[in-house]
Amino acid sequence: MAIHNRAGQPAQQSDLINVAQLTAQYYVLKPEAGNAEHAVKFGTSGHRGSAGRHSFNEPHILAIAQAIAEERAKNGITGPCYVGKDTHALSEPAFISVLEVLAANGVDVIVQENNGFTPTPAVSNAILVHNKKGGPLADGIVITPSHNPPEDGGIKYNPPNGGPADTNVTKVVEDRANALLADGLKGVKRISLDAAMASGHVKEQDLVQPFVEGLADIVDMAAIQKAGLTLGVDPLGGSGIEYWKRIAKHYNLNLTIVNDHVDQTFRFMHLDKDGAIRMDCSSECAMAGLLALRDKFRSGVRQRPGL
Repeated sequence: MAIHNRAGQPAQQSDLINVAQLTAQYYVLKPEAGNAEHAVKFGTSGHRGSAGRHSFNEPHILAIAQAIAEERAKNGITGPCYVGKDTHALSEPAFISVLEVLAANGVDVIVQENNGFTPTPAVSNAILVHNKKGGPLADGIVITPSHNPPEDGGIKYNPPNGGPADTNVTKVVEDRANALLADGLKGVKRISLDAAMASGHVKEQDLVQPFVEGLADIVDMAAIQKAGLTLGVDPLGGSGIEYWKRIAKHYNLNLTIVNDHVDQTFRFMHLDKDGAIRMDCSSECAMAGLLALRDKFRSGVRQRPGL
């Protein structure tokens, strides 16, 4: 692939999305029946698209949420569904759509308190911790397109094992969602957001602290602390910013968050190899901002928005 002539350089105003326009497209644009590019299509446990391309719009999310509600009911999953979202512009309207459908289907939902963001591993952790206690099984939904560009949206399903749903599950959800779309969403149950929040089915919890404290069970945090590392972290404007703050405080680490901004345009990013804004922590071009600070830190941490 040819390297863009501005790869690795800071994003400019002309590179940024129009957040208001993108949000309007989520509600206004509809998928065209019979157009494969507009259909629900699950990849690695999730569906990804963009409102402007008619592939991530309100009908898609309503249909996917209904399909998940039906699939979990069919499989006897009656515990809470942990729903997390990241910082992409389309994640907020999709989050609202999911809550409206799940509550209408009588699904108990747990979300991060104070309308906070939730990385995928935190949703997985919450599912596993809940299910270890016994009783009705929990599962989860994460609304994120991961590291992909600001105009993208994504939604994925995590079954009771906490990990990505396998193709046996995602194929069922995909087929049902597309059938609902083809039928004009007639089979979708939905109530307003106000009704959902008043229904008793949506509850808030702090999902951050249990995740932070649980790190010590799988990572030798004491060794990291004793090593006296000077750590630099760039969350790339993603859902992990609050987590890194709590990690630094809880484990008394010399950790600096070099960028704690949340901006749906991701204007603080450096352009990727193809000239796009992409929060790809494996790309030296996208990570040029943190790499420029390498002499200040003995270790640098990079994180994708949905992780």
